[in-house]
Amino acid sequence: MGKFIPVNEPVISLQAKKNVLQALNTGWLSSAGPFVKEFETNFAKYLGVKHAIAVTNGTAAIHVALLALGIGKGDEVIVPAFTMAASWMAVMYTGATPVFVDCEPDTYNINPKLIIQKITSRTKAIMPVHIYGHPADMKEILKIAKKHKLFVIEDAAEAHGAIYASKKCGTFGDISCFSFYANKIVTTGEGGMVVTDDDNLAKEARKFMDLYHSDQKRFIHDKIGFNYRMTNLQAAVGVGELTHIEKYISKKQHMAALYSKYLSQIPGLVLPATRPGVRNVYWMYGIRINPEIFGMDKNELRAGLKEQRIDTRNFFYSPLDQPALNSLKLKPSDYPVTGMIARTGLYLPSGLAITGGQINRVCRIIKNIYDSNRKN
Repeated sequence: MGKFIPVNEPVISLQAKKNVLQALNTGWLSSAGPFVKEFETNFAKYLGVKHAIAVTNGTAAIHVALLALGIGKGDEVIVPAFTMAASWMAVMYTGATPVFVDCEPDTYNINPKLIIQKITSRTKAIMPVHIYGHPADMKEILKIAKKHKLFVIEDAAEAHGAIYASKKCGTFGDISCFSFYANKIVTTGEGGMVVTDDDNLAKEARKFMDLYHSDQKRFIHDKIGFNYRMTNLQAAVGVGELTHIEKYISKKQHMAALYSKYLSQIPGLVLPATRPGVRNVYWMYGIRINPEIFGMDKNELRAGLKEQRIDTRNFFYSPLDQPALNSLKLKPSDYPVTGMIARTGLYLPSGLAITGGQINRVCRIIKNIYDSNRKN
């Protein structure tokens, strides 16, 4: 039996390791260290935005973005039904209510055609999430937001370097958020970033992430703030990793091309779609299973791969499956696509450390499982 293949194994560059050693040797471990400012400056430059504010993680980034916009109790924020829980949990941290919109069946992103019917007098913002590295349809989302005078908060946690209409994701919204968790294209282990071109939003975001000290006197707090500061050690990793982002994106795209090449001939598999005019960075290579054609369901395939020491993950769950959302009394009829995708989707090993040989092995075993099942 072959070596275990994890669902995501990161690559840490030599430069990142040198930066961490430098931070340790200088004693600058906290958020006051110089790598934090360098990481913010370099990330803003990469995106082409004015401001980048480093925080402890991607969830904190969304929370801070919402607070900077003044969103709170009584407000509503439109979010995708198909997304990681951090998106809607951050909305609930503020006292606002997440309003879920079903997703597109091909990209899995929020379906712009369904947004308008969810807008009410309490709606303050739309939060598109660029799921699995494929850009959401920002043209239509921005058009709706402008017509209804709504803020746009981009959750680009999974879309470092993804491009829509010749612009990088994270540059369309009033304010945008990134995650640098260990499985992201650029990692700091844990970490996040808030980005914006708006000077006032940047100032508010920076105050909210650092306990909201008064401009007049530090340790006097004008509002309730949060301790969401990124450490110098985290930023040291980020500075090193960011220099390799285009190489990492190329690796992700090569990985996806290999998977698509090997899996496209297996009946019953639905492979990732990439629409024209976008750069899909394939944060994770996700597939869906049509059990009637493939001959088994997603859970059975995952079990078969696990027996062969290949790790996989389920797609995100529908909000209907989340006990924390029971009080919202969501209607199953509102999220049929999300439900179908959640039931049938999984992602395959997709980390930057994966080799072509490992991808070949994963695909070969999926084919063997399919062939064996069809014979029985």
